[in-house]
Amino acid sequence: MKVIAVLLIALLAVAAQTKFQKKVYLDHASIIEHVNSVQKNWVAGHNKYFDGMDLETIKGMMGTLETPEHLQLPLKEMEALNDIPENFDSAENWPHCESLKEVRDQATCGSCWAFGAVEVMSDRICIASGQKLQTRISSADMLSCCGVSCGNGCNGGYPSGAMNHWKKGGVVTGWLYNTSNYCYPYQFPPCDHHVDGGKYGPCGSSKPTPKCEKTCVNGYDGSYNDDRHYADSVYSIPSQVAKIQTEIMTHGPIEVAFTVYNDFLSYKSGVYHHTTGSALGGHAVKMVGWGVENGTPYWKIANSWNEGWGDKGFFKIRRGNNECGIEGQGVAGIPKL
Repeated sequence: MKVIAVLLIALLAVAAQTKFQKKVYLDHASIIEHVNSVQKNWVAGHNKYFDGMDLETIKGMMGTLETPEHLQLPLKEMEALNDIPENFDSAENWPHCESLKEVRDQATCGSCWAFGAVEVMSDRICIASGQKLQTRISSADMLSCCGVSCGNGCNGGYPSGAMNHWKKGGVVTGWLYNTSNYCYPYQFPPCDHHVDGGKYGPCGSSKPTPKCEKTCVNGYDGSYNDDRHYADSVYSIPSQVAKIQTEIMTHGPIEVAFTVYNDFLSYKSGVYHHTTGSALGGHAVKMVGWGVENGTPYWKIANSWNEGWGDKGFFKIRRGNNECGIEGQGVAGIPKL
């Protein structure tokens, strides 16, 4: 009994220490001041989303995990085009694909890996159909129903696993929270990601992964099994700039992953490059184009923190030097229509 009592006291002490352990917070104001004082390529500013959020919670929002070897996709064999333009924007090149203009919201879940994937799928279905099919592929179905081959749901996942699931299991349609025009809408309401005076309210801490529900929402005319969309092929993309550009020009946006540092949380405009702070984790996004701003080449990226963050939900990041690993982790696929 004495041994049990001692163990119980020790466990209670550890629990109490954990409960009252001091949380660590980033000094966003100092980061912003430093970034804007040492370089002019991009502008940092106060973004409301992380207000009151401790460092561990922020790290939990970076939901891209390192892909296990057995889940890695085959590298696409391709030749780069010779006539690559200086500027390219998928939304301008395929103006009738509505999804290319949209920014979704992953809200209170580390589900960026799923969002980047289904956004690419939605865009590529429209592009492959000659800009006729305006569907939206479900982030909720990908997040909750893919299982361990995609990772850990709201606690992070693998972009390559998401692409594999598109090919092998299929993914149903689905769009924003509380919508019924597609089969399986997102489970979490939108929230304010890193913005001042946002309209949704703060995101708070990450939520548990919702249960997989293999039924369509009330009001949608269709069945879950019949609603699945598949890929004909999925692959990783070579890291050479010209080949990445060729892939986007030919088939549409791709999903990419990169390392998020402290300073990225305060991005407002311009061409981002890591300026200060330590790594917080991996983040998956949708690469939609490229260009040059004030002599600096960049990639144009759609984030999944709603339209209130960054440049109306988009950001630019330096191109040609694998900034934060952005050029080395591209994946995509060709839809089966």
